[in-house]
This record gives sequence, structure tokens and C-alpha cells, in this order.
Amino acid sequence: MMFSSPGDAASVLALTLFVALGLYALCGLLRPERAFDRFLFGTLTAALIATYARWRWNDTIPPLAPELGALWPRLFFAAEIVAVVYTLMSVVILLRFKDRSAEADVAQARHEASGDWPAVDIFICTYNEPQDVVEKSILPALAIDYGPKTVWVCDDTRRDWLRAYCEEVGANYITRPDNKGAKAGNLNNALRHTAERTNAPLILVLDADFAPQPDILKRMVGLFDDPKAAVVQSPQFFFNPDPIQHNLAASDSWVDDQRIFFDVFQPAKDAWDAAFCVGTSFIVRRDRLGEIGGFPDAAICEDLNLSLGMSRRGYATHWLNERLSMGLSAEGLPEYITQRTRWCLGTIQIALLPDGPLRGPGYTLVQRFHFLHGVLNWACKPYIVLMLLAPAVYWIVGLPAFEADFLSFLRYGVPPLFALWAYSGWISRSRTLPVFMEVTHAISALAVTMTLAQATVSPFGRPFKVTEKGGDRSQMRVRWRMAAAFGGLALLSAFSIVWAFISPSAPAEISDIDFLNLVWAGVAMVLTFICFLVCFEHPREDLLFRYEAEAVIAGDGPARACQIAALSPSRAILAEQGDPGLPPGIPLILHLPGIGSVAAAAEGGSLALSPTEEQHRALVVDLFSVPRDGIARTAHLGPALRGLVRRGLGLA
Repeated sequence: MMFSSPGDAASVLALTLFVALGLYALCGLLRPERAFDRFLFGTLTAALIATYARWRWNDTIPPLAPELGALWPRLFFAAEIVAVVYTLMSVVILLRFKDRSAEADVAQARHEASGDWPAVDIFICTYNEPQDVVEKSILPALAIDYGPKTVWVCDDTRRDWLRAYCEEVGANYITRPDNKGAKAGNLNNALRHTAERTNAPLILVLDADFAPQPDILKRMVGLFDDPKAAVVQSPQFFFNPDPIQHNLAASDSWVDDQRIFFDVFQPAKDAWDAAFCVGTSFIVRRDRLGEIGGFPDAAICEDLNLSLGMSRRGYATHWLNERLSMGLSAEGLPEYITQRTRWCLGTIQIALLPDGPLRGPGYTLVQRFHFLHGVLNWACKPYIVLMLLAPAVYWIVGLPAFEADFLSFLRYGVPPLFALWAYSGWISRSRTLPVFMEVTHAISALAVTMTLAQATVSPFGRPFKVTEKGGDRSQMRVRWRMAAAFGGLALLSAFSIVWAFISPSAPAEISDIDFLNLVWAGVAMVLTFICFLVCFEHPREDLLFRYEAEAVIAGDGPARACQIAALSPSRAILAEQGDPGLPPGIPLILHLPGIGSVAAAAEGGSLALSPTEEQHRALVVDLFSVPRDGIARTAHLGPALRGLVRRGLGLA
């Protein structure tokens, strides 16, 4: 053993408490916008994690032998060290940070002063979305405050009704006879088609469920004054909570996992010239596309591959971290998992390409480092699965994942865990929470691990799966297969705890290593039970936005002023809900500012709206072109735990 024994329980607990208090003090004293503070906190966290890894290697792995008792701990450690390396790489990446808003301000002012705005073709990629989804992209795109723009709806489902709709609202319609190349093929078809018509030097790409804000082009096109810029990307924001937020009743207190990536990692990667395209709400130069042969279709992640293809030619993806569009997050758990497995498989495919960053020429060491970091993000998932299984393996089979007692883990394992939690919350500006972050990773871990296993045999040839958006979400749905998997894991952990005391070989006295695995089994049981709760998809209401505005209601009696509290294209909530002056079924007129007089009727404490087609389109533009905070932007532990308890007790 290279590390000293942990000592008595009181000294270990005192040391752990001291570390926790020190980390809490650092969170208050240091500022993530200061480079030195990022270096100091990051270095401290990395040092604790590296010390833990060294302790694991030196003191917790049995001698090598051709037996399960020696091979299982090494398998577990190999998976764990992938997570450790990924975390250390993350700390290095997060040492830097770039905010391009000031640069965008200067560029926008320069173009406004000269009146010289480059022409932009707007490609809206759609595949089988219903009209109530795709209109939320088409209508706001037509309303973008920018002169030389042309909107092209790129339909990969060949729908006559969508062609007619585009003609009616003034958008251009493009389709093709097949779906070769999936989304990349659809974009390349539009690229060829528009080259013969408008041939705009810049192309804004939107997914069919993303609504751009009126100033999106004016904020982004100026960044192309830098000749190195081939792509300018803005982050994704969402109108609706993802399945984890919604199903755990944490929409107002827990941040979706993509916020960490968009708001924390991408600005850091941009500072290293390693930011990358994320598939929607980005602008790309047409001439640079010509240099790389169009949108790449060799992997199903055409967005990441696009940025990599540009970077190996010396061009960059600039990240403008502003809310310039909003879209629909995955509404159901299967769609959520489909997204993650597609991103995982696409990353692995790119890693295997002969011109990819791991094998191909032209990439810098930094670019290869950042891509490897992305690969390890997915390669960490098997460790989560093993971590949830390990205590049950110990109690049922008798194989420990690592040989250590509880006090040793408390001394060498808990401080880096506390440091990681503290550092993550600090560097992300309160966008992470213990337990909830682990649940978010665990939810996709099983499916991603299966995807990685399949990719080792057949990485290419699997079809591109579009994330389903829209549809009826008004009924409770149970995702039985996932519920069975996580419920089974929770029961397995619970059984292992009981088995520790009732098995024929149960020890008369609990040893230190037994105690460690009992606590571990309890943690695994809690995490998998929370994942089990996520599998129960609670009903979702239609999107209603906070909409503070004065309006006028007219019916059989005299017109009177009212206050709108929330609004959708089909429903309005008044601040004075339940007013006896609004009897159900009585025809009413709601005079909305900027919209006009909309037919309405009182219905269940709200107003059901019956707008004309013109009013409906005006409402869509008004509601979806404006940034609105319908879900949490920062995390709050207390409300998140209360929502979780309510879901667990069946009270919400």
C-alpha cells in the first residue's frame, strides 16, 4: 500500500468536513469569469481526482490472476478511468471561455451604418412534422427582421399540403424523390436548388421545430467579417421541459443537460477554436461548403462532421452564446434516448472515418484533443452501468469492484466527489445539482452502452432516426421496457441489501468493506428508483406562455378590461380566473393588442380562442418569435427535491 491508512472515523469525518467547507468557501470567493479563478478551482479539483485515481490503482486492485476475482475489479477500474480521464480533460477545456456578444455588437453596428447586409438563404429542414409544429418555424422565419433573405422549406417527406401551405404564406418549397443521405442529403439538395435561384453567400439552417427570433441574422452575420469563420452557431433553447424535468416535476428547478453543453462547454471550446455545429440555428458560408463538397453525409451527425471538415481546412466555427431561437425539446423518453444514441453513434462513426480527427490529416493537436473528449463523453456511459451493478455483484456473487473499506473511501473518494459537485455547480453558474445530474446520465447509460456495443460490430448502415415532435401528450404513458430495466436494477440493489443480512453466508459482523457496499447499494437503489419514476410520462398541456398584457373582453354585456396571464394560439388564461362574469358557453370577443378581435368562449377557467387563419398566424409569430422562459435556467436543489418527493409519493 502506497497510501497511509485512513485513521479513526472521527479524524476522517473531520477531514471530509473541512474539505467540504473549504470547497463551499471557494464557491463564494472565486468568480468563474476570472481566468485565474478558473485555473485555481480547476487545478484543485483535478488534483483531488488524480489522487483518487492513483489510490484506486495502487491500493484497491488485487494482484493479477486468471480468475474473476482479479478480472472484475480491473474491468471496473478500466471503465472508471475512462470517466476520470474525461473529467480531467473537461477541467482543462474549461480553463478558457469566450463570449462573442461584444464582437457581434460591433459587427452589427458596422453593417447597420453601411447598410451592407449579405443575402441569406434560410433552409428549414422538415421530416414528417405536423403543421402545428412546422408552422412555428416557417412563420417566424418569414418575420425575421432582415432584408435580403429567402425562406426555403426543405421537405423530405414530399407532402402536398406543405407545398400548398408554403405557397399560401410566401415560403419557397423544395423536395426530392428519395431520402438518400438523410438530413445532409436534404440540405445538399437545397444547396443545389438554391444555387440556381438565389445563390446567397450565407445559409441559415433551422430544424422544423425551431422558431428564430427577428434579430437572429443581424446578430450572427457580422461574425463572418472574420475570414476564418465558416460557421456561426447559436445555442439551442427550448419552449418545453425535457422528459426528465417534466416527469420529476422539476421544470422550474432543474436545468436540462444540454444547457451545460451549450452555455458552458461550447463557449469554452470556442476559446480553443474547437466549437462545433449542433444541427440547427447556425449559419454557414456557401463557398466554404463548396470547398468541402457540401454537407457531409458519411456519418449521421452531419453537424459535428461539418465543423470538423471546416477545421481541417483552417476554418472555424464561432459560437455566439445568445438566445436567438427556441425549439421543442424531446417530449417523450424514447425520443430523448433516440437523440442521445444517435449523437453517440454519429460520434463513433466520425472517429472511424479515414479523414476523421483520430485518423485523418490536417487537424491540430487541440482539435484532436477536443474530439477525443467528445468520444469519451459517450465512452463513460458503461461505467455508470457497472457502478449501478457493482454492489449487487458484491453481495450476490461475492466479487468486490474494488477492495477498500468505508473509511478509506471516505478519505480518498468522497473529497474528490465533493470537489466535482462544487466545481461543476460553480463553473456552470448553478446549472448542475447532485443526484439529478447522476440520474440524467443514468437514464441514457443503458441505451448508449448498447449502442457502443453494437458499434463495435457494425458502426455504419443504421438509418438516421428523426426525433418525433408534436402529437398527443395529454395521457399518462408508461415506458414499460425502460421501467422494467430500472425497476429491476432498483429491486436488485434492494435485494442485495436484504441478502447481506439473510443469506446463509451472511457475516455475523459487518466488516468495513461490507459497510461500503451496503451504502453503495443504497445509493444505486435510490438513483435507479428515480430513473424508474422518469419512465412514467405524465400528461403535458399545450404550450402556454406567460404573457402579461392588457386586453378587452366583450360579450352580451358591456366591454371590460382584463389582464392576460398566459396565452397560446388556442387558449388564454386571465389573471382573474374563475370570474363569475365569464359564464361557460357564452360567445365572447377578446381584443388582443397587435392581433385584433378574436372570437372566444369561457372554458374550464380559461378562454378557448377561435382565431381566424390570419390571426392564428399572427399569434404564432408573436408567441414564438419572442424569447420566453418557460423552464428553469438555473438549478435549485430544494424545489427539485420537493418535486421529486411528490412524484415518488404519487402526489403530483
